[in-house]
Amino acid sequence: MLEQLLIHQPADPIPFMINHLRRNNDNVPKVVILGPPASGKTTIAMWLCKHLNSNLITKDNLLGKEFSCLAEEAKRHYQIYKMIPNSILIGLVQERLNEDDCLRKGWILDGIPERREQALMIQTVGLAPKHVIVLNAPDTVLIERNVGKRIDPVTGEIYHTTFDWPPEPDIQNRLVEPEGISEIETAKKLLEYHRNIIRILPSYPNILKNISADQPCVDVFYQALTYVQTGRRCNAPFTPKVLLCGPLGSGKSLQAALLAQRYGLVDICCGQLLKEAVAAKTSFGELIQPFFEKRMTVPDSIITKALADRLDQQDCIQKGWVLHGFPRDLDQAQMLTSMGYSPNRVFFLNVPLDSILERLTLRRTDPVTGERFHLMYKPPPTIEVQARLLQNPKDSEEYIRLRTDLFYRNSGDLEQYYQRAITVNADQDPYTVFEYIESGIINPLPRKVT
Repeated sequence: MLEQLLIHQPADPIPFMINHLRRNNDNVPKVVILGPPASGKTTIAMWLCKHLNSNLITKDNLLGKEFSCLAEEAKRHYQIYKMIPNSILIGLVQERLNEDDCLRKGWILDGIPERREQALMIQTVGLAPKHVIVLNAPDTVLIERNVGKRIDPVTGEIYHTTFDWPPEPDIQNRLVEPEGISEIETAKKLLEYHRNIIRILPSYPNILKNISADQPCVDVFYQALTYVQTGRRCNAPFTPKVLLCGPLGSGKSLQAALLAQRYGLVDICCGQLLKEAVAAKTSFGELIQPFFEKRMTVPDSIITKALADRLDQQDCIQKGWVLHGFPRDLDQAQMLTSMGYSPNRVFFLNVPLDSILERLTLRRTDPVTGERFHLMYKPPPTIEVQARLLQNPKDSEEYIRLRTDLFYRNSGDLEQYYQRAITVNADQDPYTVFEYIESGIINPLPRKVT
């Protein structure tokens, strides 16, 4: 009965979210630009958006969003406490990046994340930038830049008393000095930035580019543009055929999506493949439908036929693939090999049961809006929302313990079968996990000592 339930569980929210974000936008910009005050990051972000026809996302335009309950909540917090809670800010980011123009044209995120906690929350909801740019300059240069800033209250244009003073007297006369740019205030902001940035950067291995901002702005822009327009290719000396194994909540779907996004591999989730076949009313879908309707386990023979049909398609042959959700036991693994679909890299994602329970049992859904929350990583923005949240029965502790036990009962045989598999500690930052997986793909497998 448990195995029957497992086949028909609702798909986890993270892969659904990732598939939604990746819809029609695999080739669009997804850029984060970070830098200290007066580094020129907003100017660079604006130029990149204009050149790439993309969307600029800043804290200011997130707060100014109309008809957004989160934006109103954020403004209330800022007026009272002069800060915005991490959960609300990242909720605003997620809400904005889910909109159609960001999905179609991509986005440039200016100055967010500000702290490591925000970086981790962004990763948790499946928002993966392709490029992260960090602008650097000496503090003395940045202080000099900042104290000379002036703003035109009519146009919003920014000028500088030394570097960019307007020639028109009427503009000169109406320029005002913005708040918070004195030497002492700027030094305090720089200190806070330096404390936070060193904790943010480890979240973005292999996609990070440091650029000196102590040079003409045009030079900074062209270096940033060149980096953003540079794609990543897999350095593996073979076509990757990757298998990800791990218990529920180990992050298989997220890691598969990151591999697919970074290297163009075809992301194949077995459960999702069956659902898509039924929805598309294919020949395999007609075979699968009765089992779905009767809540019965789909036979391995049908599952492997559906997998074979997908793995034989030209994109899988040319680009390679990353498979997860199958095989779940030794018989399925042997069947996959006998059909000629042997992975050349296998990874086991290990996560302690306590962490799995923390990740899954705290998930909740708002029955009014359909929005998904996590009581620790993405708490609801208001008490009213929290009061109406519901938990999926399949996120209960008892059910998750049963599913985890089922996985580990079979994992020993799978590890014996895939003797050259790589074990990864998946109980850490998702991008750190990805870095280990990536190194396992591009580097030769270690020789087995006998």
